[in-house]
Amino acid sequence: MIGIIIQLALSWLLVWLFDKSNLSVLGLMPTRERLQHFAIFLFIAAAFSTSGFGLKMWIAQQSWQLNPEWTSSLIADGIWFNIKSVLYEELIFCGALFYILIKKLGAKKAIWISSTAFGMYHWFSQGSLGNPMSMLITFVVTGAMGLVLAYGYTKTQSLYVPIAIHFGWNVVQQVVFSNGPIGKRLLIEVLPQPEVTVSYFSFFFMQLFPIVGVLVVCAFVIRCLKS
Repeated sequence: MIGIIIQLALSWLLVWLFDKSNLSVLGLMPTRERLQHFAIFLFIAAAFSTSGFGLKMWIAQQSWQLNPEWTSSLIADGIWFNIKSVLYEELIFCGALFYILIKKLGAKKAIWISSTAFGMYHWFSQGSLGNPMSMLITFVVTGAMGLVLAYGYTKTQSLYVPIAIHFGWNVVQQVVFSNGPIGKRLLIEVLPQPEVTVSYFSFFFMQLFPIVGVLVVCAFVIRCLKS
C-alpha cells in the first residue's frame, strides 16, 4: 500500500508541475455516476471472465471444486492483492502520465501509447519475454485490453471504469478460479484434466469468446456513456 501512496504523491507532483492541476484529474472522488459506472463494468468484466471457465466446463469437460484449504483470510488476501496490483497498473498506464500525454498529443495518440506500453509491460509481468509466440499473444491480448482501459478513462475522465474492468476480470481469474500468480484460492481445478477431443471452432471459441467479448462489450458501453 505504501507503493500506491508513493504513486499518488508522484502523480500529484507531475500534474502540478505540468499545469498546476491536482489529483482531481484522475477522477478518483466518488460520485453517484462514477459508482454506477464502476458497478456496471465490474459486472461485465466478471461475467465474461467467468464465461471462460464455464465454456471449459461445457466444451472441454474440465471441472473445479472448492479448495479444501480455503479460508476467509485467504480470499481476502487474494482480493487485496488484486486491488493493489490493479491500482498500481492503472496509476501507471491511465494515471498522471496518461493525462499529460492526452494534453500534449491528443487522446488518440495517448491511447495508443498507453496500450502499447501496457502490452509490453505484460511481457515482464507474465514471464513471456524470450518466447516470440507467447510475446505476440500477450502483447495482442493485453494491448487490446489496454486500449479499452485507456478509452474508458478518456471518455469519463475518471479511473473508475478502467479499474472496474481490470479488477473484475482479474479477481475472477485469480481469486475465484485460482488461475494466476497468487496460487490456490476459492476454487481449484480437478486434475487430471479429462481427455476430450474438440473441433478447432470449439477450441478457438472457448479461448477467444471471453476476452473478445469483454473488450467489445465494454468498448461499446463506454462509447454510449456521456462524455
